[in-house]
Amino acid sequence: MAKITYFEDKNFQGRKYDCTGDCADMQSYFSRCNSIRVESGCWVAYEKPNYGGYQYMLPKGDYPDFHRWAGFNDCIRSCRMVPPYNGNYRMKVFERSDFGGQAMEFNEDCPDLRKRFHNGDISSANVMEGYWMLHEHPNYTGRQFFLRPGEYRRHVEWGSQSPGIGSLRRVTDLK
Repeated sequence: MAKITYFEDKNFQGRKYDCTGDCADMQSYFSRCNSIRVESGCWVAYEKPNYGGYQYMLPKGDYPDFHRWAGFNDCIRSCRMVPPYNGNYRMKVFERSDFGGQAMEFNEDCPDLRKRFHNGDISSANVMEGYWMLHEHPNYTGRQFFLRPGEYRRHVEWGSQSPGIGSLRRVTDLK
């Protein structure tokens, strides 16, 4: 069973909340989050309730302060467990909304999307197989966007304010 523990204070101190499944609203369990311990599984934590705002991929490990998970602040309000997956990975990205314009299919990680695809402008995507993380900047840095299998007709559907993406990576066995 997957398990993640959120702590209000740095270095795993203060009030804590244990979670073993998706949680759309954690506001009533703690007021701030300054450290996280992922005991098992892989998780995506979100800055806002209902899986909104900044997103953070959290594989198994200890995160003694919010800088360790590349957090912008001490605010975590929802989380999702990434289901185990051992299949193929396939995603098609599109330059324009509603699957328009130039398109490219990926089945491997891409550390610098801007070199391979129309300056990195992705306005829609179809995730056919596997789980993926899009990153705002090259080399898997900047804001993160978690995509599950499905159609994303506009970049706002995965939480981005603009179509610019710098890199993309398969969510593989992150133990």
